[in-house]
Amino acid sequence: MLELRTIPICCPSAVETLLDLPRRVPAQVEAVVALSERDSVAERLRELGFVAGEPVEVVATGPLGGDPLLVQIGYTRFALRRAEAARVRLRPRTGTIAGNGAA
Repeated sequence: MLELRTIPICCPSAVETLLDLPRRVPAQVEAVVALSERDSVAERLRELGFVAGEPVEVVATGPLGGDPLLVQIGYTRFALRRAEAARVRLRPRTGTIAGNGAA
């Protein structure tokens, strides 16, 4: 018989950007930080779906924690450089999701 338990979901207060998010921890996008008025990287991230409220998680990282990060936004996966991931600000999420006790 499976034991149901409650698992807290993201985001701890220390997690502010996608770069800070541990692997396989669900979060939500709050905003993409633009470094200038016509920031092409920020615009492209928004076009790819990094918009407020979208579910996001880091699936994997490059060797030794380096580039690239494999990131899932909704049902789509992208490889992002660490500098790009640092521009995606995360929304603090409260609540829990149900999980089973199986490891």
